[in-house]
Amino acid sequence: MIVKVPVTGQFQENCYFFLDPETLHGFVIDPGAQAQRLLRIIGTKGWTIEAILLTHGHFDHIGAVDELRTALGAPVRAHCDAARYLEHPEMNLSAYSERPIVVHNTEAICEGEEIVLGANPDFRLKALCTPGHTTDSMTFVVQNEPAAFVGDTIFLGSIGNYEYPGGDFEAIRSSILERILTLPANTVLLPGHGPQTSVADERARYGL
Repeated sequence: MIVKVPVTGQFQENCYFFLDPETLHGFVIDPGAQAQRLLRIIGTKGWTIEAILLTHGHFDHIGAVDELRTALGAPVRAHCDAARYLEHPEMNLSAYSERPIVVHNTEAICEGEEIVLGANPDFRLKALCTPGHTTDSMTFVVQNEPAAFVGDTIFLGSIGNYEYPGGDFEAIRSSILERILTLPANTVLLPGHGPQTSVADERARYGL
């Protein structure tokens, strides 16, 4: 079960929950803002969050991380290069926002790793490194249904900004063409901002 909860800090950003509807255990992905609102939803629904997962380290995706980690006792997991962004406001762009954000003590996610839900191992995500928007960008591919959490790498009809620190056009192009659009055509792509799209629709835009 996937639940999208748009949150609003300086920008609106899509926070997602990936959940087993039987055990009500799951992961939260990219809690960018409004920590208290997210905690109320978690409490009201009776969800147990086993981990906080980050697609990349920009401030609009991490603003609620520390508050959720403290309240839930859940580990924060991110790309092995994520500290470059998470620990430095200039890199995560919070230095230019309303307040600097720093996140320490994350657990590394490796390329190809399967992130397994403890309460139900049938619920798992496969981690793919998809650099270009940032060097630490990751895509989490759902293994029990055709969906993928793509962060800010690709959006409906567009791609992520590659002009921020660590961004690279050739890298994001390769990530999209070789890693994301090679997923099954019916895969729903769940981006960090805006509406969902699909592999089939984005292939068509690229003439693939």
